[in-house]
Parts: sequence; C-alpha cells; structure tokens
Amino acid sequence: MSLDQASIWTPAERDELQHTSLVRHRLEEQFRDLEQQHEVASLGMWIFLATEVMFFGTLFVGLGVYTYMHHEAFVKASEKLNWLIGGTNTVVLLISSLMIVLAVHSARVGNQRHLVMFLALTALLGVCFLCLKGVEYYIDWRDNLIPGWKFDAEEWIQRDHLRPEQVPQVQLFLLFYWTMTGLHALHVILGIGAVLAMALLARRGRFSPVYYSPVDVTALYWHFVDIVWIFLLPMLYLTGTHTGADFHF
Repeated sequence: MSLDQASIWTPAERDELQHTSLVRHRLEEQFRDLEQQHEVASLGMWIFLATEVMFFGTLFVGLGVYTYMHHEAFVKASEKLNWLIGGTNTVVLLISSLMIVLAVHSARVGNQRHLVMFLALTALLGVCFLCLKGVEYYIDWRDNLIPGWKFDAEEWIQRDHLRPEQVPQVQLFLLFYWTMTGLHALHVILGIGAVLAMALLARRGRFSPVYYSPVDVTALYWHFVDIVWIFLLPMLYLTGTHTGADFHF
C-alpha cells in the first residue's frame, strides 16, 4: 500500500515516514543521502549521453561533409524521403517530451496516478513513432530506396537524370539514412522499455517526492532521443526540394 493510499496516517505522519523509513530503504549504502544519490545518478546519465553525442556526432559530421561534397546527388536522394511522416514523427516526439516532463513533475509533487498516466502516454507516443517509422520503411522498400538490396540504378539515371557516377553518391546518402534512423529507432525502443519499467514501479508506489531520481534520469535519456531526431529531420528529410508528390503513399 502506498503512502497516498494509507488513510490511517495523517499528512504529517506520511511526511515523517517519507523522510525516515522510506529514505533508509531506498538509499544505497555508499551515499550520504538521497540528494547525493540523485546527483550521482544524473551525472552517470550525463556521462552516458556524452558518449552518445560523440557517437551520433560522428555520423552527423560525416553526413554534413558528404552533403557538401555531393550536394546534387544528396538533394535528389533527400527528395525521395517522406518528409510528411518525418515531420509528423517530430511532433509526436515533442509531445512525448512534454508528457515525460509532466511525469517528472507528478513524481515531485507525489501524484502517483498522474505519474503512471504520463509515463504510459510517453511510451504510447514512442510506439506511435515506431509505427509511423515502420510505414515509412515500407514505402522506402516499395520505392527501391534500399541500397545493396532493393535499388535500381537505371531508375535514377533515366527518371532523375543523374549521371552514372552520381548513383553511388545517392546510395551513400541512403546508407546514412538507414543507419542513422535505424540506430535512432533502436534508442526509441530502449527508451520505451525504460519508461514502461518506470511506470510499473510507479504503479507499485516506489516513488515519492523525496525519491524519484529513476524517473528523472529516464526523462534525460528520452529528451536526448528527441533531440537527435530534431537534428535528423533537417539533415536527412529537408535537404531536398520536395513537391506534392510526397503526399502520395
């Protein structure tokens, strides 16, 4: 039974319990207090995210350099991507960021019901993102946009008037696209798993206004995933000049 559900305790008694027995139960022995434990957990996540920034940053730098070197071919390849789905997914992730911010706020004020609800909504929006991404990948497969597997070089030469030497450049752009969006989707899947784990723990009453660092740390990871996509959208989807043909599925 959570503290909020225990009607036999007065508000003063609940506050006292939150700062005594519950703190001792959730405080690891190597830390002085919960504040120090929370700071260490946050620092650990920031260090992990720094390594992720270096990983994705290398890909972004490579994409930027090759876009400069092979601008015409990269623009033609970008035109084939479905920016409508990409833009919709951006909105989905931005709303999911709002949901997880509200989840952290709910944890801070001790509103367990809203905490579970906002965490569930965050995970649901993550699933929506993956579903839309799956639809987009199907469209890419249908349109022969998979280099090395389902790709027709003659299409690009005859239909898009590319020179033969530009076809490998188009394939390079598509390789960046599949690699970067695929890695991002993997991070979204991991994030959904972490958010659902937090929702399960919250439902069991594991968090309180004095102990919610796992929710806060999970939110940091989720925000990082959203930020990566915000950079992916212009560098992959908006490089080319798109037309109304993009609206046809």
